[in-house]
Amino acid sequence: MDKHLQIRSLATMDDMMKVEALQAEVWPGSEADVVPGHILITLAHNGGVLLGAFDGQRLVGFVLGFLGVDSDSPERVAMARLKHCSHMLGVHPDYQGLGIGFQLKLAQRLEVHKQGIRLITWTYDPLQSPNANLNIRKLGGVVHTYLPEAYGTMRDGLNEGLPSDRFLVEWWVTTPRVVTRIEGSRPPLDLAHFLAAGALKVNPATLDEFGLLHPAESLQEIEGNLVLVEIPPDFNAVKAKDMGLALHWRYHTRDLFQALFSKGYLISDFVHLQGERYPRSYYVLINGEGTLG
Repeated sequence: MDKHLQIRSLATMDDMMKVEALQAEVWPGSEADVVPGHILITLAHNGGVLLGAFDGQRLVGFVLGFLGVDSDSPERVAMARLKHCSHMLGVHPDYQGLGIGFQLKLAQRLEVHKQGIRLITWTYDPLQSPNANLNIRKLGGVVHTYLPEAYGTMRDGLNEGLPSDRFLVEWWVTTPRVVTRIEGSRPPLDLAHFLAAGALKVNPATLDEFGLLHPAESLQEIEGNLVLVEIPPDFNAVKAKDMGLALHWRYHTRDLFQALFSKGYLISDFVHLQGERYPRSYYVLINGEGTLG
C-alpha cells in the first residue's frame, strides 16, 4: 500500500457522506443499494466498526461491520455467540490492486480484537478469484457454508444478471492459522504442492479457442481428504463476453460446493496461477478439519 495512504475510524457525518459517494463508485448502477449516512453513523457509534483509507483528504476505501451473533448454537446465550459481521469492503476503482483491501481487513481485525471478539464473518461471490485470493489465501479465512441467492436480485453493475450466490467466510482472528497468513510467515503453497500431496481435481475445466474457461462436463468422483475445485480466473471477463457461460459456471459451482460441504469438506486455501498465458484458479478443500478455529 502507498505510504501516503492512512486508515482511520470514521465517525462524523462528513465521513458518512464520503462513504455514501464511494459506494456509488464501487458498485455503480443502483442508488437504492447505497447504505445511507444516518445508518452508517448509527452503526459506527453503537458497536460497529467503520474504517476508511485516505489518500490525503480523499476517501479511497472503507470497511463496514457490526456486532452479530453466531447462529450455529442458538441454545447458547448471546454473549457467548458474539461475532463481528463484516458487511461491506469497497475500494475505489482507481486504487484497486494496491493492497488497500488487505490493510483495511487487518485494521478491522485489530478493532474487533479490542472488543474481545474472535470471529468475523462476511460473504463474497465464490466465482470472484481476486476476492478468494484475499479472503482465503492472504487472510486465512475458511468456508463451509454456501448461500444460494443470498441477497435476492441485485441491481448494481457488478452483480446484475446473475443469482447472488455467496460463500460465508469465517475468520477466526486469534488463531495461529490467521496469524501466520497475515504475517506471511508461512510461504504460500502452489498447485504443484497440492497435487504432490494427492489432491484431486474434481472439475477439470477446458479452454475454448477464445481463451474462455468452460466447466467440466462430468465430475470426478469426490473422494479423499484433499480436493481442488477450479473457477474462472477472471469471472468479470466471462460475464462481459458470455453471460450464458457465466450462468453455467454459477450453477455448476453451486451444485459442486453444496455437495462438497454436505460431505464435510471445508475450503482452506486458494491457488491462483498467474504466470501462465492463461491464468488458472483453484479452491483447495480438506475434509475433517472443522472450522480450523
